[in-house]
Parts: sequence; C-alpha cells; structure tokens
Amino acid sequence: MDATALVLTIIGAINWGLVSVFQFDLVAWICGGQTAWLSRVIYGLVGVAGLWCISLLFRRDRDTDRGVQHGPAV
Repeated sequence: MDATALVLTIIGAINWGLVSVFQFDLVAWICGGQTAWLSRVIYGLVGVAGLWCISLLFRRDRDTDRGVQHGPAV
C-alpha cells in the first residue's frame, strides 16, 4: 500500500509540475478533460494517496525509534 501511495503521489506531483510550467494537465488530456469521470477518479486516488503518505512520516519515525530496518538486510 505504501508503494502504491507513493507512486500515485509522484504522478500527482508530475502532473502539477506540468500544470505549473506548461499549463498542461496530463491526466485531463489522457482521460478526456478535468470533469471526465476517469480524471475525477484519478484525482481522488492521488488525493487519498497524498493523505496516506502523511502517515509515512510518522510511521518512519516510530519504526526508527524501535530500531526497525527498512529494506534488505546487508
């Protein structure tokens, strides 16, 4: 779930960067406009993923305090 949330958040960040620099909404372009149902679903998923990623900040600190290692053991 964490990786999926991060991927969706990155997609949202790239889309907002494109909107900012080029005034081009990639999600809307792919899905048929900002009000298309698929665009709204993607925007919603990106928003939920962003909220989920907030929890990563707090869980990482808590895991670090307990000595939990992330990733493969070396």
